[in-house]
Amino acid sequence: MRKGYEMIQVNFNTVAELMALAESQQVPVHEIVLAREMHDSQRSRGDILQEMLRNWQVMQESIERGIQNTERSLSGMTGGDAKKLYAYREQGYMGEAAVSAAAYAVGISEVNAVMGRIVACPTAGSCGIVPAALYAAKKQRHLADADIVLALLTAAGIGMVIDQNASIAGAAGGCQAECGTAAGMAAAALVELADGTPAMIGTAAALAIKNLLGLVCDPVAGLVEVPCVKRNGFATVVAMTAADMTLAGIESVIPVDEVIAAMNEIGRALPKSLRETSEAGLAVTPTAKAIEKRVYPD
Repeated sequence: MRKGYEMIQVNFNTVAELMALAESQQVPVHEIVLAREMHDSQRSRGDILQEMLRNWQVMQESIERGIQNTERSLSGMTGGDAKKLYAYREQGYMGEAAVSAAAYAVGISEVNAVMGRIVACPTAGSCGIVPAALYAAKKQRHLADADIVLALLTAAGIGMVIDQNASIAGAAGGCQAECGTAAGMAAAALVELADGTPAMIGTAAALAIKNLLGLVCDPVAGLVEVPCVKRNGFATVVAMTAADMTLAGIESVIPVDEVIAAMNEIGRALPKSLRETSEAGLAVTPTAKAIEKRVYPD
């Protein structure tokens, strides 16, 4: 440890405060988040890091299962798409890294749909985004699991702030609260892995979240499958793009905490029908209603 935890201030309610603490105390963002978790949970550094490593191991297992999975969900709506996308990765327009990452995210979500073991990060509906982005980074940059564990703490710090100042639940804020939050978390973690500054970590989160503002939650037949599974793939690429824009020197005109506040306002403005109730949007299209009738016959 570079600095005694008894010396680290851990109280933050906004991303700006989190970034300022890291800068003023000259420690990485993950160290502030880790110190806060130690303070709040009264657990040791080693215990928390071990728990996060176990989470990361589950995430990797779900990715590896997902890109090989051919099992369909009970509804029949999902299953096997991650394997198809992963097989296509070298032919894609976006390049192998991005297509692979999208496949990882879809794969994790498909594992969730067949009742497999995943880590809700921050939710089951958005479980593929953070792990997929970090797994792609690990492969591309030959990173150690210990590096990923620390980046996951940075992601957690962003999620903590959003949960406190907006929402991470689709029922409260639409899918922007789930996939949007996860994309912001993933982008922040990717920037830290590339040795970006605390300010850049906040910028990456802002860019990712901004581009998913207003995303509704309209699951077909009330299941976390359509459009949720494929949205995880798209949001992962958003997170990677936000990280790359930030690392290239691009800044967000709107600060991250204002973006989070806007997400909260938008979520509150969304009608109930577009917040996980399956009463509007894709969930009430003719095809979706036919699927619902098949899944839940009278």
